Amino acid sequence: MQFLTFLRVGTDLSNGLDRYLEAHALLQGRWWVLVLLMREDDGCSSPSKLAGKAGVSRATMTGLLNSLQRDKLVTKMVSHEDRRQTLIKLTTKGQAKLDEVMPEYYRRVNQLMSVLTEAESKTLMQILAKLNQQPVFL
Repeated sequence: MQFLTFLRVGTDLSNGLDRYLEAHALLQGRWWVLVLLMREDDGCSSPSKLAGKAGVSRATMTGLLNSLQRDKLVTKMVSHEDRRQTLIKLTTKGQAKLDEVMPEYYRRVNQLMSVLTEAESKTLMQILAKLNQQPVFL
C-alpha cells in the first residue's frame, strides 16, 4: 500500500506539472531540456549529454530537440572544438520562455514543500535518493 501511495503522489505531481506547463505551450520533456541548457555555463550541451541527464533515449532527445528548434527555443550549432560534434544552445527566445515559466514554478514548488519541516525535507531527499538507487522498474 505504501508504494501505491508513493506512486499516486508522483503521478499527481507529474499531472499538475503537465497542466501548468501546458498553459505555457510546453511539455515536461521540452521544459526539462530548456532547464538543463539553462544550467550550463554557456547554455550549450550535446544531444547525448542532454539525453543522459534527462534519462531518455537519444531518439527521444532528437524528437524533443527538433520540436524545440522548430519553435526557435534552441538552436543547433557546430562545436568550435570538434567540428564533427553538434551542440544545442538555448536561444534568447528559449531563455525568455524559462523566464516566463520559472517564477510561478518555483512559487508552486515552495508552496508544496512548505508543509515539510527542514528535517522532514532532508529525510525525504535521503529516502528518494535511496529509492533511486534501486533499479527495480528502471
